[in-house]
Amino acid sequence: MNQPSSSESWDLVIEPKRRWFELHLRDLWRYRDLVRMFVWRDFTAQYKQTILGPLWHIIQPLLTTITFTIIFGRVAKLPTDGLPPFLFYMTGNVVWAYFATCLTATSNTFIGNAHIFGKVYFPRVAVPVSVVISRLIGFAIQFSFYLAFLAWFAWRGADIQINRMVLLTPFLLVLMAGLGLGFGVLISSLTTRYRDLQQLVGFGVQLAMYATPVVYPLSLVGENYRWIVLANPMTPIVETFRHAFLGAGTVSPWHLAYSTAFTVILFIGGLALFNRVEKTFMDTV
Repeated sequence: MNQPSSSESWDLVIEPKRRWFELHLRDLWRYRDLVRMFVWRDFTAQYKQTILGPLWHIIQPLLTTITFTIIFGRVAKLPTDGLPPFLFYMTGNVVWAYFATCLTATSNTFIGNAHIFGKVYFPRVAVPVSVVISRLIGFAIQFSFYLAFLAWFAWRGADIQINRMVLLTPFLLVLMAGLGLGFGVLISSLTTRYRDLQQLVGFGVQLAMYATPVVYPLSLVGENYRWIVLANPMTPIVETFRHAFLGAGTVSPWHLAYSTAFTVILFIGGLALFNRVEKTFMDTV
């Protein structure tokens, strides 16, 4: 076999990962063109062969908000901290939808992409990262739709107080993306051995929504049970988002700090397990 001459040098050497936290995140930047391709694939595949296409990004939150307004606002008559019920429910729905879609889509990373992972090398984390970015496009569409309703209600004289906390919106988005990605890659890693988790993801996300102040304000929860709701890291995010754009909500720097710490720990732990599992998952999938 001919050996490479001493003047030749390799620009990329692929070696097996040996440590849990050896994530090779620089490879993610090196394969950024592939990430962009995955983003476009994920975004277009969501509504491929549909009549309305991306309009579903608007139709889904609108129909969900109308349903919540009728059931929880008109029938159950839950309080909304003095806010217009439609805006109250749409705010929670838009925020929760981004987190939930990130979680459910990334939780299928290993099983859904095994046919690709077994053929060619690329940083596996590129797939869940691309999912989070593609879902951000959908969030941008829904958020623009939400702002249009916000402007209309303000023009009609609704008591809405947009404040400087709107500057935290990018930070809140990072937290939502981090939570969705962290939970998603953690579940994806576990489903390579425990397939039952696939059946529990959708059901679990629906239950988790009712443990988050999406259809009710945090102020409605009694003191004896409030700590349970606050243990949910999405609770401070939803309440802060609602307070920033509507002027009502229970906001505490300590609660937001808890969500931040939870997100960081979950994100690092999820990626570490993802990194560990990717070396052997082809033997179990």
